Amino acid sequence: MKFENTGLENQTVDFSRLSDVMKELGFVLAGQWDYERVTYDRKFDLKGEIFYLRVQAFTVEGEIEGKHAVVKLLTPLLGKHYYPHGVEYGDGETFPKTIVEQSTRLLSQLSDELEKIK
Repeated sequence: MKFENTGLENQTVDFSRLSDVMKELGFVLAGQWDYERVTYDRKFDLKGEIFYLRVQAFTVEGEIEGKHAVVKLLTPLLGKHYYPHGVEYGDGETFPKTIVEQSTRLLSQLSDELEKIK
């Protein structure tokens, strides 16, 4: 599921500041990055079903591991995890209303926090 029109897509932000904000909101970076791309995940566990709110970005200046990297955000995604195959974002997926609402709130909070650091 794509969260379009959040105001986040195509926004550019300093990578280190973004990482601080994402950590405060409960997103995990873990090992999901390379020199040009980065992915933050927020995990939801509802009655044994696992969902991930995913915010991805790519560098427009510098490299991810560098001190002065600037990234551009992509459209946030919500996916459902299927063991052992991975996360599916397809149109055929259904997502619990509570997970969608929590994701929408988190993305709104992210947008508000990014406005503060511009």
